[in-house]
Amino acid sequence: MQTQAKKEIDTLISAQWIICVDDDNRVLQNYSVAIDQKLIIDILPTQEAKQIFRPSTQYDLPTHALIPGLINAHGHAAMTLLRGIANDLPLMAWLENYIWPAEGKWVNAQFVADGTRLAIAEMLAGGTTTFSDMYFFPESAAKVCEEAGMRAQFCAPILDFPTAWGSGPDEYIAKAKQLNVEYKNHPLITIALGPHAPYTVSDPAMCQVLTAARDTTMPIQIHLHETQFEVEQALQNAGNRPIERLQKLGFFDSEFALQCVHMTTLNEGDMAILADSNASVIHCPESNMKLASGFCPTKELLEHDVTLALGTDGAASNNDLDMFGELRTAALIAKGYSGDASAMNATQALRVATINGAKALGIDHTCGSLEIGKEADIAAINLDALNCQPSYDPLADIVYNCQANQVSQVWVAGDLKVNHGKLTELDQYALITTAKEWAAKIKEGMSAQ
Repeated sequence: MQTQAKKEIDTLISAQWIICVDDDNRVLQNYSVAIDQKLIIDILPTQEAKQIFRPSTQYDLPTHALIPGLINAHGHAAMTLLRGIANDLPLMAWLENYIWPAEGKWVNAQFVADGTRLAIAEMLAGGTTTFSDMYFFPESAAKVCEEAGMRAQFCAPILDFPTAWGSGPDEYIAKAKQLNVEYKNHPLITIALGPHAPYTVSDPAMCQVLTAARDTTMPIQIHLHETQFEVEQALQNAGNRPIERLQKLGFFDSEFALQCVHMTTLNEGDMAILADSNASVIHCPESNMKLASGFCPTKELLEHDVTLALGTDGAASNNDLDMFGELRTAALIAKGYSGDASAMNATQALRVATINGAKALGIDHTCGSLEIGKEADIAAINLDALNCQPSYDPLADIVYNCQANQVSQVWVAGDLKVNHGKLTELDQYALITTAKEWAAKIKEGMSAQ
């Protein structure tokens, strides 16, 4: 009797648990993920997988859970170099007195490249495989991301006033369009339009953004309803809430899938606008708390079937890019703020940090869950740790117990980026050295003021 030859594949990962985050929220025990040419080609019992496949590389992880790579749907990556520069301040004082002056003095293409590289390393080491970034010199950030082989959306910042990156809306939008052409068919990187916020972008510039989005199909991401002060100021100055203003301009038309960041101050009318549109909300709980910006009503958003995703915001206001900490905080705030212990349960929280982020960024056909046909963006988490003993529910362990340092392996599109907790390509020592050099320059500049 002839034995059937095994199928040759690139990688086989066998784990104690596979948490798929698919439509059925499957949690599989003693299963394997088969990967070939960057794609997940099968998810099947480990015993069967080892009979069928001959992998070039095999990982046996008997104490681990595999999850989709985490998706950090909003941040300012280069601001890792401003981590902790100003603390214990409300948003506008933080921005106007510290962040904007520091950016005006120091931000250039090299600052962005070095800060983004540091951010990518921190995120990969913590199981994040995709991020969205809104910051100056996105061409520099995109180049660093391309070199690192990480998945990302870069939102070109658009403001009414000049910055180190450009003179105003016309130049910002022109640069965004050019960058979009350069990365149009890139397998990992997409380009979006990033009007900063309603209070920094006028109606004429907002209309330019809409026209550019229609012409190019670029997504739009915006800081919106970040604080009660923002809403009150808009009512006083213009007579309507920021979300109402954007609706009148056309940002919530069905052709757009607006990415609304923060959203701490919402009423029923705001909820109705969101629910009747393709918009998503990107929740940044730890940054919101640190800046005392308020609390996003996540329970109500989920009840209205609004796509809710998760972001860390920048390291200057968080002060880390740890998505495990972020998703745990998001789940706990949802319960405390709503007074409902069932709000944002563990299953919902992990979806918010994975597949919902992919939906918000328009890449859920590619990543965000572990399913046949999707690219292999995977994080392996070692559950054989003191803080996970005993284990009754591995999914809940990941949401409520796990820490970023339990991540052992990370793959992006099937390429190994972290192995045994160590970055495989980025030089951690060099990154730390560069960050310290920037800190010394920035501190010297601050003391000289």
